[in-house]
Amino acid sequence: MVTIQFLWDEGADQSLGLPFYASGGAAGADLRANLPDRGEITLEPGGRTLVPTGLRMAIPDGYEVQIRPRSGLALKHGITLPNSPGTIDSDYRGPLGVIVLNAGTEPFTIAHGDRIAQMLVAPVLRATFVEVAALDDTTRGSGGFGSTGKG
Repeated sequence: MVTIQFLWDEGADQSLGLPFYASGGAAGADLRANLPDRGEITLEPGGRTLVPTGLRMAIPDGYEVQIRPRSGLALKHGITLPNSPGTIDSDYRGPLGVIVLNAGTEPFTIAHGDRIAQMLVAPVLRATFVEVAALDDTTRGSGGFGSTGKG
């Protein structure tokens, strides 16, 4: 079990609680919009905004937090996260905000307390980068997008 430490931003509505898993099998913990001063944000089609959560966090070294869209918002309203999955590094201590994009056809209102995204905690593997004179051959080779066929 990994522990993520949270700190509330000044003026945040702490009654919304920390991120939480909505079911016993949920991989992602829900994040809520923390808009006590505004109450709501309306996003026009094609619009995007940074939605505050009112939180800061400390992620242990060797882990990251990924921010992902909520599937229900994506399907029903076209609400997604343009940098999905967004990565929060273990050494970041600033405010946790979620970049939200309205890819739908109607204006969408985000109200104070709405669940806007989910966060996943994941281990990070660090690589060593080396320059070589040639790469090994594979069956696929340099075939790009769609090169492996349909299905």
